[in-house]
Amino acid sequence: MSRAPRPDAIAYPPRGLSRDEAARYVGISSTKFDDLVTRGDMPRPKRIDGRVIWDRFALDMAFNALPDARGNVID
Repeated sequence: MSRAPRPDAIAYPPRGLSRDEAARYVGISSTKFDDLVTRGDMPRPKRIDGRVIWDRFALDMAFNALPDARGNVID
């Protein structure tokens, strides 16, 4: 009989995110995320062996650097 894995006592978000996770993290589609990476508005990924991941901290810094919306954004 196998036991269920113990839940992690410390809840924390992952540091490395896949492309889809990174796009979802900043609230945009994967396609738009790709555009922002190409433009340099979002960071390039890191590579760990064959895996491509985005650093959550770098995403936070890039997101903070984006310009604020101007005008009435509700209408």
